[in-house]
Amino acid sequence: MFATLSDRLTSTFKNLRSKGRLSEADIDATVREIRRALLDADVAVTVVREFTGKVRERALSAEVSGALNPAQQVVKIVNDELVSVLGGDQRPLRFAKTPPTVILLAGLQGAGKTTLAGKLAQHLREKGHTPLLVAADLQRPNAVTQLQVVGERAGVPVFAPHPGAQEGAEHLPGASAGDPVAVARDGVATARSRQHDVVIVDTAGRLGVDAEMMQQAADIRDAVQPDEILFVIDAMIGQDAVTTAQAFADGVGFTGVVLSKLDGDARGGAALSVASVTGRPILFASTGEKLTDFEVFHPDRMAGRILDMGDVLSLIEQAEKAFDADQAEAMAGKLVSGEDFTLEDFLVQMQGLRQMGSMKKMLGMLPGMGQMREAIENFDEREVDRIEAIIRSMTPGERNNPKIINGSRRARIAKGSGTTTTDVNQLLERFAGAQQMMKQMARGGGMPGVGGMGRLPGMGGKKSRGKMAPQPKKAKGRSGNPAKRAEQERAAASRSAAPRSGPAGSAFGIPQQPPAGADPGSLELPPGLEKYLGR
Repeated sequence: MFATLSDRLTSTFKNLRSKGRLSEADIDATVREIRRALLDADVAVTVVREFTGKVRERALSAEVSGALNPAQQVVKIVNDELVSVLGGDQRPLRFAKTPPTVILLAGLQGAGKTTLAGKLAQHLREKGHTPLLVAADLQRPNAVTQLQVVGERAGVPVFAPHPGAQEGAEHLPGASAGDPVAVARDGVATARSRQHDVVIVDTAGRLGVDAEMMQQAADIRDAVQPDEILFVIDAMIGQDAVTTAQAFADGVGFTGVVLSKLDGDARGGAALSVASVTGRPILFASTGEKLTDFEVFHPDRMAGRILDMGDVLSLIEQAEKAFDADQAEAMAGKLVSGEDFTLEDFLVQMQGLRQMGSMKKMLGMLPGMGQMREAIENFDEREVDRIEAIIRSMTPGERNNPKIINGSRRARIAKGSGTTTTDVNQLLERFAGAQQMMKQMARGGGMPGVGGMGRLPGMGGKKSRGKMAPQPKKAKGRSGNPAKRAEQERAAASRSAAPRSGPAGSAFGIPQQPPAGADPGSLELPPGLEKYLGR
């Protein structure tokens, strides 16, 4: 979402790094580019004005003029102010002293509240809580059914005493919209009796100008007395986010913000505006359609992503969730003991990466990946599936010892995996490089290329100015042609049977001294050497 803004800011800072000292004109030009980038990203004008004012004030102070690297200091100032705009420190959910904790979800129509309710429930369940979902959205057709499906996928029970509005049943006799206030109140009572420690109430979507629906949300709030009211906002709505958030703050009130659809291609102005304008922190972010595409919102980490500094901490947290600690310990022990890294181990690592989510998203969390954004966007996620299919088409013996995979085996593996022999060859070549890297790590105790432990394949380096030690010539292998191999063997046998041209110790086949009984005068020597032989 923040790709365009990140590229603009990164380009602006790149121009600063070529200057040893920054003049007031340089700072004004930088602030002007930052202002344009933020406005293009649909950030609210009041937020942009306040942000650029603080950046300019700090950039002209002694904080920058006295710094060893003024350009890096300006980047630090922009990072600090971005963190402040995004809400400062991350605030966790507030839980009630006496369970259950009641969380009320409110927001516009189509903001994604129902799906987010399931994501939040699964997140809390993984943290050790026992949440209950309450279907109080009785206005939208099939909203109750959708919440039941989402709850089943998340492994969380749903309290739904009323089916709600059904599509095509509006004009049927006896059809009733139900009372969402009563449903919410009964849901909290049920959670208390069943010992659930968290209740998540899903309410109907409404418009900022819909006074009747706003009053209904206020009535639900008064009935259940929620500990947290989360305002779910679509991160793609741009400038209108501020107006909508202000309308909900006045009509219902909320204690925190949840950004949905943060994986979209919009410019992200909502995320940079809501927290600053409303004074309410952003607690969570929804980054995809899957229930696992949900994360706690950290302002400092989001600022790092925008400035192309990466988000390594979030990447580590996802890895800890995806990879089994026992498997990781067993793998480390295997490498230390000197055992080979096999394709079976490689398959386990690939499955762990798949559990972490999208490869594009993970690569985007690495520092400096903004320069490779086009390559990351063109990355085919199905490549992981093809690799897994190739490995699964191998026998256990082939996975543990890839050296036995000859031409016929490669053809069979390609046919079984629905790929080509070229794909199998490329995988085996890449795996050989990974296997060599693992061996170097086991011998050196760290990554290759550090501390004299060699370089990774393809890693360049400056040539040594000193003399290089002579490298032994590689022995020529035997030919695969039977006739030619037989000829090579006969030639080798004749060479071994031939007498040596000089005695042992003769470096070039020239005798170090005349043979016993030989007449020195009979030796044919160059002119001038006779005096040394007493002739």
